[in-house]
Amino acid sequence: MNQINASLLALLASVILTMLLAPLYIKCAMRVGAGQNTLKYVEQHKSKKGTPTMGGIVFILSTIIITIIFGGLDSNLALVMALILIGFGSIGLLDDLIKIVFKRNLGLRVYQKIIFLTTISLIAAWFCAKNRYIGTSVFVPIIRKYLDIGAFYIPFAAFVFLATTNAVNLTDGLDGLASSVNIIYLTTFMVIGMQLIEIAYNSGDILYEKEIRDLTIFIGALIGGIIGFLWFNSYKSQIIMGDTGALALGAVAGGIALFLKQPLLILTVGIMFFITALSVFIQVVSYKLRGKRVFLMSPLHHHLELKGFSESKITTFYSIITVIMSLVSLLII
Repeated sequence: MNQINASLLALLASVILTMLLAPLYIKCAMRVGAGQNTLKYVEQHKSKKGTPTMGGIVFILSTIIITIIFGGLDSNLALVMALILIGFGSIGLLDDLIKIVFKRNLGLRVYQKIIFLTTISLIAAWFCAKNRYIGTSVFVPIIRKYLDIGAFYIPFAAFVFLATTNAVNLTDGLDGLASSVNIIYLTTFMVIGMQLIEIAYNSGDILYEKEIRDLTIFIGALIGGIIGFLWFNSYKSQIIMGDTGALALGAVAGGIALFLKQPLLILTVGIMFFITALSVFIQVVSYKLRGKRVFLMSPLHHHLELKGFSESKITTFYSIITVIMSLVSLLII
C-alpha cells in the first residue's frame, strides 16, 4: 500500500508540475518561434504549422524533478531509466532544433539519427545484460517461463530500443495520440512492477524490492507528466511533443519492458505502436515491389484520417484497443 501511495503521489505531483510548466514553455516557444513545420503532403495538418514543438522537454523535466523529490533516483534501475529518457530525448531535441533553425521538416539525416540511436541503444542493452536484476533472460508468457538467450541478448535488447523508439515516433502524428497510448502502456507496466515488488517482498529480496519500488516511482512521475502534457496536447493541441518527447517515450517504452524482463509484452500492450510501424513497412514494401500503395497514406492513422475519421476519434480507437490488450496482457502473466 505504501508503494501504491508513493507512485500515485509522484504521478499527481508530476501532473501538477507539468501543468504549471507547460503554459510557461508555450509562451517562451511562441516568443522565439519554436513552431512545428508540417509535411507538405499532409494537407489536413496545415493548421498545425507554427504550433509550439519540442514539448517533450516539459514532461521530461517534470519527471526528473518529481522522481528526485520522491527519492526515486537512489536506485540503479530508476537512475539509468532517467538517463535513457534524457539521452534519447536529447537526440530528439537536436533533431527538432535543426528543423526549427533551418525552417524545414527534415532534422537529422537518416544515417546520423541511426548512428546516434544505435550507439545509445547498444549502451543501454549492455547495461541490461550486465545488471544483476535484469540479465539475459526474458519472460515468455505462453510457456510462463524465463528463457535465457545469452549472447543474443545485447543485439536483441538494442533492437527493442530501436524498434520502440521509432514506433512511438511514428505514432506521434495526431493531437494526443502518442500521449494517450503511452499513458495506458506505462500504467500497465507500473502495475506489473508493483506485482514484482510484492514478489520481492515475500521472498525477502530487499535490494530488488527497493530497485523496482524506485522504478515504479519514476514510471508514476512520467505518467503524471504525460497526463499534464495531454491537457495541452489533446485536439486541438497548443503544444507538440516533437521528436524530443517521442524518442524519449519510445526508449522508455522499450526500457521499462526490458527492465521488468517482459519485452515480449510490447507486442500486446504496445500493439498500436507495432501496428503503426507495421503499416509503414507494408506501405514501403508494397510500393517498392508492386508500385502500389496498400494505404491511402501511412502510418495507419493518416490512412484513417483520409477515410474520414477525426483525430479525436482515431485517438479514442487507439486508446480503447490499447486498454483491451493491456488487460489481456495482465491476465496472461
